[in-house]
Amino acid sequence: MSRSELQPIDTAAAGKLWDEYRTSRPDEVKAAPEYTVERFGDNARLADALVLLVRSGQKRATADLVSEFIAREDRLPQIGGHWVVCDSSGAPRFILRTTELRIGTLTSVDASFAHDEGEDEQTRDGWLREHRRYFARVTEARGATWSEEADEVIFERFAVVWPPQFAD
Repeated sequence: MSRSELQPIDTAAAGKLWDEYRTSRPDEVKAAPEYTVERFGDNARLADALVLLVRSGQKRATADLVSEFIAREDRLPQIGGHWVVCDSSGAPRFILRTTELRIGTLTSVDASFAHDEGEDEQTRDGWLREHRRYFARVTEARGATWSEEADEVIFERFAVVWPPQFAD
C-alpha cells in the first residue's frame, strides 16, 4: 500500500463521529438528520493538504462539478446539510455544515470565493488555473471530457461544526 493511495473510508468511525455530534447538538441535527461521508480531492496528498487547511481555518469553501455528483450517484449538497470529511487514510476528521450554495459556470467564481476556498495563493486567477487542471483530471479519470462552458460547478461554503476544538 502506497502512502499516495486513498484508503477506503472508515464508515463506522464516521458514524461514531456523527453520533457524538448528534448527541451533543441535537437541535442542529434536527433540521438535517442525514449526512454524507466524503473527502476533498482525488489523491492522498491533496486530501490531506485540504484537511489541514480546514483545520487551520483557512479553508471554508469548496467546489465540485455537478457532473461528478451525478457520476458518483451522490445527492447534491443542501444548505444546512452535513458531511463528515475524511483524510486520505479514510479516518473522519470533521463534520461540516453547508452554509451557502450556488451553481454556475467555472468563470463565475469571484475573488471572495477563491479566497475562502483557501488554496494556492487564494486568488481568482490561481483558483481558475488549478480548478481547470483538477476538473479536467477528475473528469478524464471517469472516462469523460470536461467542458468549461458546459459543465456546471457547485460553489459551496461551509462551517466546521464538530469536533468542538475546530468548530467555527
